Amino acid sequence: MPVMVNPDDGQEEYIVDRIYEAVLDQRLAPGTKLSEANLCTAFGVGRMRIRRTLLILASREVVELQPNRGAYVAQPNAEQARAVFEARLLVEPPLIRIAAQRAKRADIAALKMNVRQELAAHKEGNRREAIRLSGLFHGALAQLAGNEVMLRIVRDLIARSSLIIGMYGDAGFSNCRDDEHSALVAALSAGDFDLAEKLMREHLSHIKDHLQLDRHPSGQQDLVVIFGKK
Repeated sequence: MPVMVNPDDGQEEYIVDRIYEAVLDQRLAPGTKLSEANLCTAFGVGRMRIRRTLLILASREVVELQPNRGAYVAQPNAEQARAVFEARLLVEPPLIRIAAQRAKRADIAALKMNVRQELAAHKEGNRREAIRLSGLFHGALAQLAGNEVMLRIVRDLIARSSLIIGMYGDAGFSNCRDDEHSALVAALSAGDFDLAEKLMREHLSHIKDHLQLDRHPSGQQDLVVIFGKK
């Protein structure tokens, strides 16, 4: 049965969250066509609301809007995915070196809490939450460096790579291992700048190397079935 959305100002965001979750959980494959008619049926809303939802998703690079063809789940190719992680490898290792010099005890405690929450998400099989917490972890490290320009760049790269990991990572994992995050926090706590930079470089390379970039959609998926049940 289609799910009926409560008529309030949060309708679009609710549908956005459901579609984004389906992408990260790999229930919607890259390149899947998002039929407006089927989404209207699945969510029990009108076409204009679905169009606004798709525009939000397109602005977040989760969906591609193709003229005269409609909306499709974004399908970053191998070259684009590599470019994102090459950029992260250029930016994040030097930033964590600065963060290691500036991190205070409260910062370390907050990072440790994030790692514990990420571990709990892994144990619960909550892949979407693990990916979200991983992104927050990397964003928090960049923030410690105290460079607002670089922080904006890192946050943009994190958003793109979270989508790539959700689409092309192993279905059972977030590809951002919490034990590697723990090692990064330990290096920060010890004030070991060289080790922190080395571990970050290895960590990002590990994520990139475990992406399955040859994954392809298996044909049109039934959106009513996917979204008709919570």
